[in-house]
Amino acid sequence: MRTMQELLEPGGLEELAAFLAVAEAGSFVEAARKLGRDASVVSRRVSQLEQRLGVRLLSRTTRRVALTEVGATYARRVQALLDELASASREASDFAASPQGLVRVSVPLTFGRQWIAPLLPSFLAHHPQIRIDARFSDRFVDVVAEGFDVAIRVGARGLQDSSLTARRLASYRNLLVAAPGYLAAHGTPLLPADLADHACLGFTGHAAWPDWPLTKDGVRRTVRPACALVADHSEVPLMAAIDGAGITLTAHWLAGPTLRAGRLVEVLPGWGGKEDGGVYAILPPGRLVPTKTRLFVEAVTRSIRAGWGQ
Repeated sequence: MRTMQELLEPGGLEELAAFLAVAEAGSFVEAARKLGRDASVVSRRVSQLEQRLGVRLLSRTTRRVALTEVGATYARRVQALLDELASASREASDFAASPQGLVRVSVPLTFGRQWIAPLLPSFLAHHPQIRIDARFSDRFVDVVAEGFDVAIRVGARGLQDSSLTARRLASYRNLLVAAPGYLAAHGTPLLPADLADHACLGFTGHAAWPDWPLTKDGVRRTVRPACALVADHSEVPLMAAIDGAGITLTAHWLAGPTLRAGRLVEVLPGWGGKEDGGVYAILPPGRLVPTKTRLFVEAVTRSIRAGWGQ
């Protein structure tokens, strides 16, 4: 008995196609004409199929070709399977080409709340056949094992899996910020070394923590701040800075709204994080991205770049 793998090989499909064409036409010559092949090739394909199955499917005479009893049963079942395969292929193509279905997405908690959550209502309104299952967590999910269509990740951490596809959506930089009131009361640092005389607010999620690696015009300085407050959530030191508790190193995507509102100002302008960060879409392996997922990633990219002025 032939395995499914054997049947789906090019030769196996050609044998099935030849057999079904002869079964329908009742003639090798007519079947060959429909298939655009030589009659001897069609006859050889059918003989190969019979040999592999170990059973005669066609009864041949000098005048006509007819299905045997087992041949008739086999033809009906194979035709039904091929029809179902064709239908499944069309359905898959239609599904991939049209925006529909469920998009399961993993997003970082703070970044997702600020930049992903606000775009979801508009996205769903524009694509009513798409549904979103958004999981907000700072945990690095296993995209494939946990069945996610895409994971949005901030920074270079968690990009080591070479089997996944990582698409950079936008860039961001880190910067030092403080409230105008804090600087008025405690003075404004002029050099990275001056930070030693100030209350600093630390976020343990920075890749280099407990250090702040700062770079300006190719010059690098590493500061280990004496922190009045340390937290593992990026919004905590930012909120404390807004309230005048000190200086913090944060991402511009997080501090942007308060900077524009004047509630924070940049400290030591130009002295930012060691390297620019990035926002990435992490996709399962494979070159084909379903339309539903592609549209979602494009919407995230537009929203980020519009909000960041990129």
